[in-house]
Amino acid sequence: MNIILGISGGIAAYKTPDLARKLTKSGHQVQAVMSHSAFQFVAPLALQAVSGRVVRSELFDAQAESAMDHIELARWADTILIAPATAHKIAQLTSGMADDLLTTLCLASTAPLVIAPAMNQQMWKHAATQENIKRLLERGIQLIGPAEGEQACGETGFGRMVEPEDIVSALQPHAK
Repeated sequence: MNIILGISGGIAAYKTPDLARKLTKSGHQVQAVMSHSAFQFVAPLALQAVSGRVVRSELFDAQAESAMDHIELARWADTILIAPATAHKIAQLTSGMADDLLTTLCLASTAPLVIAPAMNQQMWKHAATQENIKRLLERGIQLIGPAEGEQACGETGFGRMVEPEDIVSALQPHAK
C-alpha cells in the first residue's frame, strides 16, 4: 500500500521516524509529507533514512517535471495517514483549507484519510476540537486514538498520540 504519512507540528512528531520504519517494515511504501511546523520537532533526514524517499513539504516543487506534482502524489496514495494530527491541522481539514502540501493532498486525493490526533488534553476536550472531529467522522475519515496517558506538558488525559505499532495495526483494515 502507498501511504502518505502527513506529519503536523506537535511534539508527538518525534515518533514518526519509528512509525515510518514500522510501516515500511510491514511492506508499505511511505512518502513523508511534513507541515512547516513539523520541522521544529523531527528532522527530515531521519524520515528519509527509514522511508527511502525524500521528504516533501512544498506545495509547488520547482524541481518536479511539472508544477502540479502534488496532484501526482495525491493520485499515488492508497491511504493518507496524518500522525500526529494537531488541533490546528484537524481544524484546517474540517474547514477544507488547502494552504500547504498536506492539506492540498487531502482535498486532491480519493484515498481514505486516517488521522491520529495528538494534543494537550484540554485542547482535545475543547468543544471546537470535538465538533471538528465529529464533522470529519461524518465525512468518513478514520480516527486512530487519541490515547490516554501522560503528556509532554506534564498533564495526564486523552490527547496523546497512539503508539506507532498500534497505528500500524489499526491502519491495516483501512487500505484502499
